[in-house]
Amino acid sequence: MQRTSDTFSIPQNVKIDSIEHRDNMVEIKWSDKHTGLYSYAWLHAHSQDMSSIEGTKSVPYPQSAMRPPRRKFTPVVDPDQTPRVKYDDVMSDDESLHIWLTHIWDQGFCFVDDVPVSPEATQILIERIAFIRNTHYGGFWDFTADLTFKDTAYTNEFLGAHTDNTYFTDPARLQLFHLLSHTEGSGGENLLVDGFAAAAQLRLEKPEHYAQLVNHRHPWHASGNEDTCIQPSAMAPVFSMHPDLNKMYQIRWNNYDRAPKTNWSASEQTIWYRAARHYNEILKSREIWTKLKPGSALMFDNWRMLHGRSQFTGKRRMCGGYVNNDDYISRLRLLKFGRKEVLDNLGNVGNNPQNPYWFI
Repeated sequence: MQRTSDTFSIPQNVKIDSIEHRDNMVEIKWSDKHTGLYSYAWLHAHSQDMSSIEGTKSVPYPQSAMRPPRRKFTPVVDPDQTPRVKYDDVMSDDESLHIWLTHIWDQGFCFVDDVPVSPEATQILIERIAFIRNTHYGGFWDFTADLTFKDTAYTNEFLGAHTDNTYFTDPARLQLFHLLSHTEGSGGENLLVDGFAAAAQLRLEKPEHYAQLVNHRHPWHASGNEDTCIQPSAMAPVFSMHPDLNKMYQIRWNNYDRAPKTNWSASEQTIWYRAARHYNEILKSREIWTKLKPGSALMFDNWRMLHGRSQFTGKRRMCGGYVNNDDYISRLRLLKFGRKEVLDNLGNVGNNPQNPYWFI
């Protein structure tokens, strides 16, 4: 499906010689003697917003269709109503896979029950979506609290709500945890918070605080191990806004990994910390606590959901891994829309309420 013609060999003054309509296609013969075939679906998906073209008065589609709708999501507030699917269903049926990924998109996370309690079964569960992302932690994890990596995740300490990979230019989108065993101790309850829902509440209560977390970009880092000092290629805000769709699409919130920031004044610091404190208070009020157990894996959207855990004692073995954003969204788009509609809408950033591009 790649472009195969040499764009720059086409004459600059090329014109249409003739147009013929047939079935669901348009055939155009051009003045340089080549013929183009265009489906009506493709033409509709890529039609211009005529109101933006100078000298044009008519608008082919309602203005409401030109503006992408706000992202709708379903926050979960009751631990007893957490979305769940079955391992065998997900592994054997694409419709069940679609349901699983849609739960993650709509609600931010989903449990997979009846997972065989083994690293091997957990790994192929993640790979049902896409390949596992490799990082400085490796690919598929199978770890205990032994500080193999100098990171708070590899301890038994309390971990407050945070997103992972704030220090990457491209943070991983999905994250899966499967508790394989916990013996000779207690604790280690799992914490989830819907960062999008908390951000929406912040925007309602104090729009100026919301703006602070959008507008101020911060440095982030991972420097615990001697051979690692990872920082994103550019500083990034807590709330990232999509430049085409005008909506928040990613949260970076990790007090452990936020690096010192120098390019702001004392007054700007004061205002930002006031806004961050407000957001932190909202996050605490929206916490969902669950208990991970062997045989039940948790997959969540790391661009939306903050996670953490309570302190624990004893021996705790956990496995899991990351999946990249592009691979997750590719899988979800194709399952939801089908290949034809996805291809018809390549490059489309507007005017179609069912546009697959809105899944980001």
